[in-house]
Amino acid sequence: MYLALITLPLLGSIVSGFFGRKIGVRGSQLITCSTIVITTLLSVIAFLEVGLNNIPVTFYLFRWIDSESLNVFWGFNFDSLTVSMLIPVLIVSSLVHLYSIEYMSHDPHNQRFFSYLSLFTFMMIILITANNFLLMFVGWEGVGICSYLLVSFWFTRIAANQSSMSAFLTNRVGDSFLTIGMFAILWSFGNIDYNTVFILSPYISENIITIIGICLLIGAMAKSSQVGLHVWLPMAMEGPTPVSALIHAATMVTAGVYLLMRCSPLIEYSSTLLLICLFIGAITTVFSSLIGLFQQDIKKVIAYSTMSQLLGMMVIAVGLSSYNIALFHLINHAFYKALLFLGAGAVIHAVADNQDFRKYGGLRQFLPLTYSVMLIASLSLVAFPYMTGFYSKDFILESAYGQFFLSSIIVYFIATIGAMFTTLYSVKVLYLTFLTNPNGPITNYKNAHEGSIYMSLPLVILAIFSTFFGYITKDMFIGLGSSFFSDNSLFIHPLHEIMLDTEFSVVTFYKLLPLFFTISLSIISFISPEYLPKTLINFKFTRMGYNIFSFFNQRFLIEYFYNRYITGVVLKLGGQTTKILDKGSIELLAPYGLEKGLLKLSKNLSSLDSGVVTSYALYILIGLIFYTLMPYLSLNNSFLLLVLFTIFISVGL
Repeated sequence: MYLALITLPLLGSIVSGFFGRKIGVRGSQLITCSTIVITTLLSVIAFLEVGLNNIPVTFYLFRWIDSESLNVFWGFNFDSLTVSMLIPVLIVSSLVHLYSIEYMSHDPHNQRFFSYLSLFTFMMIILITANNFLLMFVGWEGVGICSYLLVSFWFTRIAANQSSMSAFLTNRVGDSFLTIGMFAILWSFGNIDYNTVFILSPYISENIITIIGICLLIGAMAKSSQVGLHVWLPMAMEGPTPVSALIHAATMVTAGVYLLMRCSPLIEYSSTLLLICLFIGAITTVFSSLIGLFQQDIKKVIAYSTMSQLLGMMVIAVGLSSYNIALFHLINHAFYKALLFLGAGAVIHAVADNQDFRKYGGLRQFLPLTYSVMLIASLSLVAFPYMTGFYSKDFILESAYGQFFLSSIIVYFIATIGAMFTTLYSVKVLYLTFLTNPNGPITNYKNAHEGSIYMSLPLVILAIFSTFFGYITKDMFIGLGSSFFSDNSLFIHPLHEIMLDTEFSVVTFYKLLPLFFTISLSIISFISPEYLPKTLINFKFTRMGYNIFSFFNQRFLIEYFYNRYITGVVLKLGGQTTKILDKGSIELLAPYGLEKGLLKLSKNLSSLDSGVVTSYALYILIGLIFYTLMPYLSLNNSFLLLVLFTIFISVGL
């Protein structure tokens, strides 16, 4: 069963990719969707068996590397962390496959698209289920390659090619550091198997663990789009909307945080690393929510909310050593963020592929189902009480305050500010898309319609998950009474356990503060455009308002800084290197130096063939003299050959 869970998506991808012309579009859709749905059902069975019954499963296929003490297997491990990750990944993936049948129905390359989707899911499963760092790295790189293929699916568009290259190259930065971290693990621990590394980690120097952890963290920052290495995430919105839902809801962007959670027995022994995680997550949260507030593309706003509410919050939870809350938030967030993306896709599909929500408005009457599910997803995103997002997001904020360190209290207030801005842009998207007066061309409204069952069913299923999943599973993932992680897949050092302090020591005011800001800002953001529109417009047209809007709309000018001072310098350095090395010294040695020298030498040697017998006699005499003198001259044979060579050249000249 467990091997089938891993291989079925690969089989679907191979059949759709290599035999797509034989089986046709319908055959490709049927095979890939059915394999993913079967895999999802198997993952639910695995969750019941491994997670609820605490029976971890490990199996080995074959030996991969056998070099003295280093043995690396193609081995797979199913523990409570693995099966918990498989649930959102495969549920979202199967619903995205189903959704894509309708969304991509007019595309001529359906088989290729479904093949890429299934391959992406397979690589994500490899990443999650691997039981050593090297096999995890295979899945890690595979996910990166599949994201490149999916983002540049419409490769005739220049923007899609640029975005896919940006995603690929930004992830290479993180991958290089992850590789360095793996080499450091191999050097320090002598092995790259998870169990060996985690058992030995308490006996290793904290400085070494900090260095390894920082390398792993930078790898996770690139994949999970933390501040500094985040530039690829909004650009990746150039791909089809189902791709955005798959990559940015439950799979690729969560891979980095999954790596940190998987390495919890390692990074728990480095207080420096935990502090770095705490502040990187806090900065990412407020940074991306500020940028999202000033975007006009509906998918980019949702992408920045992913960066803020999923990735920033989860890294904060990792920095607080609350890995179970981070995992709970990851699973919860996967459902309502996939719902937001697929809802946005339904809107884009209905209004002739326009993504600028300033040209929407009044779509509530035309798309009632989409409006309902996006309202549910937005309420869950802003952590409205008793929605799925409320149970994990508020608990992360409470835990930040409940650690009772200065650093964590600062992070609590920063993250609360980020949550305030999240409310503002969530209301902005809903208001400008569905509630305000129509602002788009009339043709968009004439053709606006809900999608078929293939698009509607995934929205309804995800809406149910976004409403009830958090309430049903909160006692399973969170709380000292839960035995779900008793197999030690997540390790929290006893000194770092803050669950009791969070639950009983935090003042009620600080628990309710994020909720108060959420409700008050929702009311303000609804009232201000309705009753004070001129105030906002007049402020925007002032010099100060224009500069503020431009600064945030251009994403803190970070891309400008990268292009000006990093990309430009690297390109200039590459140009100079090419000029000096490739077209300079190497050409001087090879085509212009060695080739011309050999040609000249061969001409000189051929000129010795003069046809004069006395010249030949002279050459023979010189050779005989040197041969006779060889025992008496303590000369190296190579030196002798060099002397003869020089004489021949000089005679030739």
